[in-house]
Formats: sequence, structure tokens, C-alpha cells
Amino acid sequence: MAKRMPAAPPVLPGFTHINPLGVGGFADVFLYEQQMPKRKVAVKVLLRDLVDEDVARMFNLEADVMAQLGSHPSIVTVYEASISSDGRPYIAMEYCPVAIAQRYRKERMSIPEVLHIGVKIAGAIEGAHRLGILHRDIKPSNVMITQYGAPVLADFGIATSLSGTSGVMALSVPWSAPEVVSDQSTGSIATEVWSLGATLYSMLAGHSPFEIPGSGRNGPDELSARVRKARYTPLERQDVPSDLQSILAQTMNANPQNRQSSAREVGEQLRYVEQRLGLPVTPIDILEPQSSFAPPVIEFGQDNESPVVRSEVAVTTSRRPRRKKTEVTRDDDVDTTVRPDGRKTISLQTALWVGAGLLAVIVALVTWIVVQGR
Repeated sequence: MAKRMPAAPPVLPGFTHINPLGVGGFADVFLYEQQMPKRKVAVKVLLRDLVDEDVARMFNLEADVMAQLGSHPSIVTVYEASISSDGRPYIAMEYCPVAIAQRYRKERMSIPEVLHIGVKIAGAIEGAHRLGILHRDIKPSNVMITQYGAPVLADFGIATSLSGTSGVMALSVPWSAPEVVSDQSTGSIATEVWSLGATLYSMLAGHSPFEIPGSGRNGPDELSARVRKARYTPLERQDVPSDLQSILAQTMNANPQNRQSSAREVGEQLRYVEQRLGLPVTPIDILEPQSSFAPPVIEFGQDNESPVVRSEVAVTTSRRPRRKKTEVTRDDDVDTTVRPDGRKTISLQTALWVGAGLLAVIVALVTWIVVQGR
């Protein structure tokens, strides 16, 4: 089936159209140049004929979700979302010149690159999950490469809450879990783990996991039937380590409960493979929950006899550290001791010096009086 031609690009204030980038089931994507600040941006424009209540809600959800997740280094950044003068909703986002879908069928992707991409995308998926968001369409065409060569996850168009469902559902059969293809689930963490594994498998194999290249039997119905059976076919590449084969096989286990429990677990497994192969270990970008509690730290005094137990919270700051309340400090050139209640008392050494000074003054005064009396 021939792809349709993109619709005419909308006129957007502050943007200059350059050329089309792609077409999809719900929207077209165009390359524009934003005038201020000066930069290239990808603009996703909803098709006018599809602007009904459900699709518009889905489109708005995508803008909200991507804006919420945009600070994650492995998720495409959204710059602006609005409605064009001809009534078409659009999203202006970070321009990524390369999609993995344009590469994996044409070239042999290396093990180190696929591991690196896998860790970064696992972190992006985990970040979304921790905010209660499912992507629901993880596949090679939604893994993009930025102008700086960083992999990012794009297109949250059918994203939904972990606790809810959406009235609009698209389906990318080759990378969907059996329970999704069988209409038993609209998405879960387990189905996202499957799709992540299927995407990495595609990068290594040059085709989707249940596709039979050159067979002519890769239509939607035939692929769906194979996905439902979930019979994992090991990668034929000799350079794929056995532990990576095992990781991918687990992500695509027919039983969701036998898959990795989270995208982070997949990422950590991939990091282990990197370490074992002697490769640079890719950082996994996950925002950890903040906590004000820290276990007590035991310190010993100079005599090593009396341990002091204190609670410690690590804080990064440019300020000078505050001194302990029992520590002697300088205040107007007078030695003082800070009491636990916050009041200051003069130290014994200072008191002696003050007393001696007063005594010297008194003696001098008495001597002067005696001399004057004579």
C-alpha cells in the first residue's frame, strides 16, 4: 500500500517551513526553523479530518506528557503546543535527524551501540513509569537520535496512565506483547518490557522478532499469530553474547510474570553485559526519590573511647559548613561558647584575662589616689 502524501504544512507564527519529515496515522511531521530562538524544530501536526474529541484529547495528552517528561535526557523535548490558524493542533519539539527505523534494516548495528541505546531508552521508559505513564507504542521508529548523537524516546501519542485506559488505541503488531495483540491488555509495565526487548532485537536482527524475511508471509494477521505463540527465535549473529540472548528472551517471555519486573531491571542487565564485555558502562538516567532520612553514622572521638552517633543527610551546597554547636568560635574578637539553647557564655580563659585586666586597673587607681593624698 502506497503511503499518502503529507497535508499542506500550516502557517505558524515565528516558524518557517522547510520540508516534510514523515506521515503517520494521525499526524504529519514537518521540519521548521524557529525564528527566536534560532533553531530547527520538528512540528507534529494533527490531520484536519481526524480532529474529533477522542483524537484531540489524545493529542493534547501527548503534549502534556512529553512536556512533563521533557527534562529527561532520553526523551524528546517539547518546545511549544498550540493550534494553527487553520484549526490544526500541533506540537513543536526537538528535531532529531535520524530514526532507528531508518537504520536497522539497512545496516548492521553494533553490539556496543545497541547496548548503549537500550540502557538509555530503558531509563526513559522507567522515568515515565515512575510518573504513572505508559508509552504503549515502543518500537524502532519511536527511538530517535538527536543532532548530538544521543538516543531519545519519542511519540507518546497513545500514552496513558498506568491506572487507566484510553479510548484511542493504535497497535504496532511486530513489537506488541501477546496479551496486547490478543486484546487481553491495553498496556502494562510487562508489555512495555516486551516492546523494549522486541525493539532491541530488531536493531540486532535487522527485522522484527516474528518476521520471516523473504517469506512473503509477514502480513498483520500472520505476524499476530506468531506473536500470540511467543516462540522466541534466538538471534543468528555470532557476535551476540549468550547473556544478551537470555535478556532478550526473558523480555519476550509469553508469561508476563516471567519477564523482567521493570524497564530499569532490563537496563541494569544490559549494563552488566557492557561491563562484562569491557565496554564503557552507560549511565541509566533515573530520578531517584528524595528522602530526608539517612542511617546514623558512628564517629569516634580522639580517644577512640566514646562513640558519638549522629544522623547525617548529604547536602550539596556552595555555602561554608556550619560549625557544631559545642565548638568554640570567634565573635567580635571575644572567645565564646555556644550553649545548646543558643545563648553564648564567656569561656574561663577569657574570664581570667578580663579579671586580671580589671585588677590591674583597680591597683593603678588606688596607687594614684594614695600618691595624690600625700
